[in-house]
Amino acid sequence: MREYGPTVLQSADRVLRLVSLVGQRGRVTLKEVAEELGVGDSTAHRLLSTCRHVGFVRQDQPGAAYEAGPALHELALGATRAVSLRDAAGPLLSEAAKELNETVSLVILEGARSRFVESIEGRQSVRVASPLGQVFPAHATAGGKAILAHLSAFELDRRYPTKRLPPVTSHSVTEWQDLLADLDRIERRGWAVEFGETDLALAGVGVPIIDSTGTPRAAICVSVPLIRLSNAKEAAAFAETLDGHAEQIQRRLRGSN
Repeated sequence: MREYGPTVLQSADRVLRLVSLVGQRGRVTLKEVAEELGVGDSTAHRLLSTCRHVGFVRQDQPGAAYEAGPALHELALGATRAVSLRDAAGPLLSEAAKELNETVSLVILEGARSRFVESIEGRQSVRVASPLGQVFPAHATAGGKAILAHLSAFELDRRYPTKRLPPVTSHSVTEWQDLLADLDRIERRGWAVEFGETDLALAGVGVPIIDSTGTPRAAICVSVPLIRLSNAKEAAAFAETLDGHAEQIQRRLRGSN
């Protein structure tokens, strides 16, 4: 049983631990909260209801799992300094989109999900619409996988305690060992690719943005219709361009430019 000193509020401790749990996992059930916090179902429900009231979690329908709410997303953006990331990356995203003539985005990790926090659309008649603000399972996106590949085994276990990988499309990776093998390849070659894993008509390439401590802060990625990107050779050409822009973003974040 968890012990509380005279200066610690038990209720506040539980709420903060709950917020941390949702931030790590992206979504939780009432049973998971009760087990992790060591409380009864009724207490877990009150804690979740409190967090939902202030926007830290949301529930789409009664009985469904609880997911990170808008207040937690804002907290995550601040904690990861996403505004600074956008400031550093903005001009370079525009340059990359112009050079590739495709939609280029900045992606950050939220628990086990990837969020598009900035995006510049390409100008081709057939192009990918801006995914700005959208959230997908990180294991199904090129940007998300580019970041996951540079996390430690401990961080991966913390973000995926159940090792379950929900599919987005029929092409999404759903087996944990398959994901680990993919992340190993990504780490060795320096970029990630996805073919139809979030949308059967789209492909993507992602390159990580690494800070001075070696931590993956974000990823720069390009989204392309499958008619123009359908194999690894074509993906490598996109990755080469993205890598140059990722290096410039990294220098800006490190204050050397």
